[in-house]
Amino acid sequence: QALLVESGGGLVQPGGSLRLSCVASEIPDYHNIGWFHRTPEKVREAVACLSAVDGTTYYADAVKGRFTISRDAVKNTVYLQMNSLKPEDTGIYYCAADVEGGPAFTSLVHEYDRWGQGTQVTVSS
Repeated sequence: QALLVESGGGLVQPGGSLRLSCVASEIPDYHNIGWFHRTPEKVREAVACLSAVDGTTYYADAVKGRFTISRDAVKNTVYLQMNSLKPEDTGIYYCAADVEGGPAFTSLVHEYDRWGQGTQVTVSS
């Protein structure tokens, strides 16, 4: 049974927008939640992270000013609004939660211990 379920990926032209959603219905509590991008080199990089404790956010330099992470605590859903998309944004986007760690904010990939299956984003004309 999936703990994190992503949706919202797809094919979009450069300059377009997408909104990714991640439902964490099976995870009642977590400290941090984030979106991670798997590059063509198969490396997972943090794109945007959010502390559920104090609202601290992190954005990778490549997406600052273009992407926004937000959370609806009632729906237990996290969103990634992606604007001004570029071809280099193409890849699989994973939602992940930091459940086992402490309350401190982190954007380190290895600190996140619950992962979704990912959703494909393709930016191409």
